Amino acid sequence: MDPATAPRRGRSRLADVARLAGVSTSTASKILNDVPTVSARPATRQRVIDAALTLGYHPNVTARALAGMPARALALMVEELTNPIYARLIRGVFEEGRALGYTILVVEGTQGSDESFVNLVAAGHVDGILVGSARRDNPLPESLVRQNVPHVFVNRAVEGSGRNVTMELASASWLAVERLVDLGHRVIAHIAGPAEVETARMRAAAFASAAREASVDAPVVHVPFGEAGGALGAAKLFDERNDITAVFTSSLSQAVGVLHDFRSRGIRVPEDVSLIAYDDMPLAGYLNPPLDTVAMPLEEMGRTAVRALVAQVSGEPPIDIVVPTLPRLVLRGSTTATRK
Repeated sequence: MDPATAPRRGRSRLADVARLAGVSTSTASKILNDVPTVSARPATRQRVIDAALTLGYHPNVTARALAGMPARALALMVEELTNPIYARLIRGVFEEGRALGYTILVVEGTQGSDESFVNLVAAGHVDGILVGSARRDNPLPESLVRQNVPHVFVNRAVEGSGRNVTMELASASWLAVERLVDLGHRVIAHIAGPAEVETARMRAAAFASAAREASVDAPVVHVPFGEAGGALGAAKLFDERNDITAVFTSSLSQAVGVLHDFRSRGIRVPEDVSLIAYDDMPLAGYLNPPLDTVAMPLEEMGRTAVRALVAQVSGEPPIDIVVPTLPRLVLRGSTTATRK
């Protein structure tokens, strides 16, 4: 195949690929779109692929949609890109998408943007949506069901949807409480995430259950997930009480905010108050002091969600999936036996 015969101006067309490969436009289209019913010799397939590479040809997304072809792309909607928890989730989604031949489009969800995500599928830009946000007031779940859009909820459970991909959130809270109770703590506070977020409510409910089981005092405050939220939660708790000896936060970012508040109060970790955070990141090992965490299988959850969504795109019915990998403690020295 001689690259000299390739057009040198403008965007390459499917007809150009077909002409260079010596096949019909229909055959070239079917080969490039992996249509299973096309009958072509391996040598012919390779000629078409080589021609497309030579010409730098990329199939037009709109044309693929009109032809009923999959876009081979998925959208991941997250609520807030600045939340570090999404880094590992996105990595798992990206790796599995690449392994299955899908491009991943990451978008940040905002109020009133639900129809935009539905339109991504309607316009043929993506084949399905991974929803990483499901607040109570979010209209997106209803829109997706109404429009029959393939989707899964990842790290967010929507009751009755039958398409949630989640982790053992309750086990994480129990693990944290058991660790602190074993160290002798009897007043253990939980700085939870926003009350309108399902996963925050689930962690808080599991924390309360574990505390009741251990017969310990367990005050709870609901605040935003970020550093400012953690500092606010610490202020709410320690402005009113001086008997708290341990704190479990709903995010690593919150724990950073707690450390900031403690420094202004002269509270030492772990000498005065033990601190443990939900989820783990390398950052936790470089704080002062290094933080104990409950590590969660976020990347595995991302990979699982992609497989579940691709199964829907292929025509399989949606199902709820709980990632089987259990949370685990990562101990670095921010929890110790109580001295009170």
